[in-house]
Amino acid sequence: MSFLSVDIQDKTYPNECVAIQQLKFSAPKGEFIAIVGPSGAGKSTLLNVIAGLDPQFAGTIRFGSSELAQSGAKLGFLFQECRLMPWLSVRQNLQLVVKHTRPTPHTKTIDEWLQCVGLQGCGELFPAQLSGGMQRRVALLRAFIVNPDVLLMDEPFQSLDAPTAAQLRRLLHELWQNSAPTVLFVTHNLREAISVASRILFLSSRPSKVILEYPLTRLAPLDIESDDVAAEHKKILETYPNLLAGLHLD
Repeated sequence: MSFLSVDIQDKTYPNECVAIQQLKFSAPKGEFIAIVGPSGAGKSTLLNVIAGLDPQFAGTIRFGSSELAQSGAKLGFLFQECRLMPWLSVRQNLQLVVKHTRPTPHTKTIDEWLQCVGLQGCGELFPAQLSGGMQRRVALLRAFIVNPDVLLMDEPFQSLDAPTAAQLRRLLHELWQNSAPTVLFVTHNLREAISVASRILFLSSRPSKVILEYPLTRLAPLDIESDDVAAEHKKILETYPNLLAGLHLD
């Protein structure tokens, strides 16, 4: 049985813009999936629907045998912006989610979490006092502290310089391997998708649907500039030359 099943028959906005139609996929527990598609294909809309932030659609989102909204599953969401509360310290931002997390014998303190991502001693700083990369680390922690069953990530590293993004991709995988949520990672960068995921879902142009599911056999994370990533990138585009334009394969 699939851990997460997505079946969006139709997502149409009130202005009659059809964003998604006949989009289906499923994922087992702990899979790391990248989602790639052309600009405007509805990638962010897809995540919002799955998260329950946009309930106006025809279809079903299931977690195991139940509707996701009624399943009790925990979701984490990392947006394109960090969305930290600027008037709260790092510690206070993290406490917002900690208070909704049931403690276990293995629960880390906030200081232990900060040490895990190299931010020891930064708990009393405010977001404006952190670099962009440091803010991203806090946002990653906030997503993982709740021990999510499903983690949604909407182009989380797009605004960062290459070295910082590479560090955060490695950190993401370290956190993911410890708790193994099912990850849906939206990116416009095919090389990034290849470097982080075990499977890539390619979306068509609007109205979007899945036009190719592409499994990756190499272990992630990989250096985005590595020869392995370059070879896989070349193979995909030579085999499916119009894929990134969101054109149907049939």
